Amino acid sequence: MKTIHWLGAGLSSLPGIKKVAQSGQKLILWNRTLAKAEQAVSRLGINIPTKQLEWLSLEAEINPGDVVISMLPATLHVQVAELCLGQKAHFVSSSYVSPEMQALHDKAKSLNLCFVNEVGLDPGLDHLLAHALIAAYQASDKFNKANQHSFRSYCGGFPKVANEFKYKFSWSPLGVLKALKSPAQWTQDGEVKQTGKPWLALSAFDMRMSDASLETFQAYPNRDSLPFQQQYGFSDDWNIQEFVRGTLRLNGWSTAWSELFTEVDAAVGDAGLARLTELSDELWDKHQYDAGEADRVVLSVELEVKDPQGEQTIWHSSYGIDAAGDERGSAMARLVSLTVAVAIESLIAGDLVLGVSPAPHDEKTVGKWLNELDKMNEKVFRHQLVG
Repeated sequence: MKTIHWLGAGLSSLPGIKKVAQSGQKLILWNRTLAKAEQAVSRLGINIPTKQLEWLSLEAEINPGDVVISMLPATLHVQVAELCLGQKAHFVSSSYVSPEMQALHDKAKSLNLCFVNEVGLDPGLDHLLAHALIAAYQASDKFNKANQHSFRSYCGGFPKVANEFKYKFSWSPLGVLKALKSPAQWTQDGEVKQTGKPWLALSAFDMRMSDASLETFQAYPNRDSLPFQQQYGFSDDWNIQEFVRGTLRLNGWSTAWSELFTEVDAAVGDAGLARLTELSDELWDKHQYDAGEADRVVLSVELEVKDPQGEQTIWHSSYGIDAAGDERGSAMARLVSLTVAVAIESLIAGDLVLGVSPAPHDEKTVGKWLNELDKMNEKVFRHQLVG
């Protein structure tokens, strides 16, 4: 039996660690602070080995064919992946495929290794739902590349019971503040749009919930949406009117954060970074989750299709997730790490492609993953509105 090496014992890992441990696979939990790994195992009520994460010790323990899960900071993923190449082990992470990770593709493939990434919540589940939607549309009698296509994928995490600030932090707010300074690019009205300040591209988004009611959120584009058009199967000859992957926030978020936007906008250079760090500490003191407080995660993936003239909607479908934290863990932790655990099962079963890849897109594997999530009571709902 091959060994699963799970690196990182943070709260976002715990549900996935427990699922892998209960599967009967041989599992070792590695963490830079050994006491934290031991505490995690105790909290989960499982009996697995825990080890302090030191690179030489890890390298010595990894055997060919083992699977290494990196739930470490994204800046360490390539280092872990290169170690896996040396030891002929598979690699899994929930993070985006970086150019440096993609550069390892040919070597990993030549060694018959799977280096699978983007298998968390966003990215991860959003990819699966996008592929499922587009496959259903292409299989319908309404499919025509000349139709006008509008694709929207939004995800967000926030407190289950809204606070005045319309948000709470699970870890350092600095990452959120830096993200607000990240440029975004997407397709709207058939043209590529760009912004250096995501909050300036904010819009109201009405999501159809599981009971078919509508809830209004605020949404803004996240990073560069354009590469995902091809990844999701929208070829260059499709008539794409809208294509956006973005972030959801509770309605009223922009008003609650208006002063922060001014601060973030003014933060430039070393002095700006120092101010953002100071601001991060202030926000952490005021707006971190209380012990036992439930979070909420909402994901919406939607495809709306109109005739070539744009006169009538001829096909319209959406997938959604609306999950809350409970005794099983936070909603964010469950949806990220349980999806990672399902990816491990697929890798061991031989269902994943060789080399560096994001979440799977073939209909059979996507269906299996969604069924596994359903078994774990992580519900995905769908609305077929037209067509």
